[in-house]
Amino acid sequence: MKHFYISIITFSIVVLCSGQEVFNIESLREATNKKWTGSLGLNIGLIKNVNDVFWLSNNAHIQYKDSINYWLLYSNLSFQKLDGASFVNRGTQHLRYNYKINESIKLEAFVQSQYDAISEIDFRGLAGIGPRFKLSNNDSCYKIYLGTLIMYEHEKTSGIDGEIIERNIRGSSYLSFSLYPTDAISIVSTSYYQPILKELTDYRLSNNTTLSFKIIEKLSFTTNFNYSYDAFPVQGIPKTQYDLTNGLSYNF
Repeated sequence: MKHFYISIITFSIVVLCSGQEVFNIESLREATNKKWTGSLGLNIGLIKNVNDVFWLSNNAHIQYKDSINYWLLYSNLSFQKLDGASFVNRGTQHLRYNYKINESIKLEAFVQSQYDAISEIDFRGLAGIGPRFKLSNNDSCYKIYLGTLIMYEHEKTSGIDGEIIERNIRGSSYLSFSLYPTDAISIVSTSYYQPILKELTDYRLSNNTTLSFKIIEKLSFTTNFNYSYDAFPVQGIPKTQYDLTNGLSYNF
């Protein structure tokens, strides 16, 4: 992969309401003519909510694209030390594929696995498919995308009531804005709405907004804000969760 590049996020400062991970696939998409691109990252932070948590994570993604096909593989693993004694872990693995139908429409499919000890999620598996629509035609200044997917969810949780296994069919609609006010600044914001199709009152809302600006040619400062709302979370877990992360990114 001679066209593969590495990005290292050297330090992160984190303020977190709770531990469920939200990530922005749109911010990982690289607008490039290279077939292969990717990144490796390391994040270090301190989480302050009900408990004090030291947080260490590594993340990586690889992207392949040609004139018709697009593949993206993302992985994140986190280690957390809770109140100086207890240890918890969380992680996400995500694989996404796009098939280009025309300039405005792509067929999109994905699979994802996730676990999160803080949110009592032992395992959450997702698989989805649906169309992705390009709503803008000014790539140099902004991009707007709409996705309307249907997905299968298998979730195993361990809350106050003990182990619970759920299998649901959810919708997964998202709207993504990418803004490029200057060559050195980019803003990517993606919002998701994911209801259970047979029970629309059981839904999740989430948003990830990423701001990045270039300090020098290869060094950038990034700010990520994640927000999520689950109408029916695991018992004992708050419905609303959010986190704010600042970091440095070096690309070469």
